[in-house]
Amino acid sequence: MKNPFKNSVEKYPILKIFGNRYFVVLLFFAIWILFLDDASFFQHRVLNKEIKTLESNKNYYKEEIRNDQKQIKELKNTEYIERYAREKYFMKKNNEDIYIIEYENDTIK
Repeated sequence: MKNPFKNSVEKYPILKIFGNRYFVVLLFFAIWILFLDDASFFQHRVLNKEIKTLESNKNYYKEEIRNDQKQIKELKNTEYIERYAREKYFMKKNNEDIYIIEYENDTIK
């Protein structure tokens, strides 16, 4: 009675490598690291993408903080406060009239 593995090895010589126990252990280890472990390769890729997204959000919010701090400094000036109120909230002095000009392209549909 011949060993079925030997028959297969004689027929397909590439299967000889699977008879090597070091190769089998290395293959098992590679599969474990790539797919099954909590710190798998694919999990690292997902986490790295999330880190990049969070870093870009961080940079965006830092820029927004800088802009807000700049605006806060400008709002300490009374002349700027008056201009800001006129532009944003359409406020006016008692003896003034305000005309709002809207263009067709500027309106929201």
